[in-house]
Amino acid sequence: MSSVIKKFRITKIKNSKPLISLNKISLSFKKNHLILDNLSLNISKGQVIGLLGPNGAGKSSLMNIITGAIKPNFGNIIINGEDITQYPIYIRTKKFRISLCPQIGGFFADLSTEDNLKAVGEILIKDTKSRNLKIEELISKFELDAVRKVEAKFLSGGLKRRLTISMSLLGDPEILLMDEPLAALDPQTIQMLQNIIIKLQSEYNLTIFITDHQARDLLVVCDKVFILANSKIVAEGTPNEVMKNENATKHYFGSNFKFK
Repeated sequence: MSSVIKKFRITKIKNSKPLISLNKISLSFKKNHLILDNLSLNISKGQVIGLLGPNGAGKSSLMNIITGAIKPNFGNIIINGEDITQYPIYIRTKKFRISLCPQIGGFFADLSTEDNLKAVGEILIKDTKSRNLKIEELISKFELDAVRKVEAKFLSGGLKRRLTISMSLLGDPEILLMDEPLAALDPQTIQMLQNIIIKLQSEYNLTIFITDHQARDLLVVCDKVFILANSKIVAEGTPNEVMKNENATKHYFGSNFKFK
């Protein structure tokens, strides 16, 4: 078990209005392949939310629906009380400050660490001085100075994750979606990323929505968890609550899984 300790968990939000609401979302690929079935969930501002579920359950599809990369067959996506279901990706990114940190890629392999940040920064930050200050801030925060001139394809797995996370923060997002950020990493790198996630929540007041198969490592940093299985949310609650949930055990964790 990781030595990362989250000092607090946001279990109750005073503001009853959720930041993100997914209402009756349904998604099918072809006619007979149901991915999401009448799914609804609410995410409050400032929380770290975990999304767990078996392979093929639709976790990445749900994230792509929020970003606008995939359009649901039915249902609505509400951000800050506004229906964004018909909005394209660039409006969701700019107006609603949604950013995605993908599992694979997310950077230009032949560009250096610094040039990757500049390439995205030139799109998101018009003022040159502000852009350069933001890039230097992120290089410092994610300890990338030693590899600023190294092409991204030559970085280790952990450094690539740090680069993609830093790139996802260039536009000062309010909502950060992270698709399997802990996958295929060694224990020390996982612990480093867990600490980064906790700091992003506390220092940037970000709402962070994470999906991953590293269940123990993800549960450590989450305030709330959703279990997605058989096209539906079958359990939700704090990490301790979902560990006691029979549906979560039946559909995902199994009887031998231990969190603490």
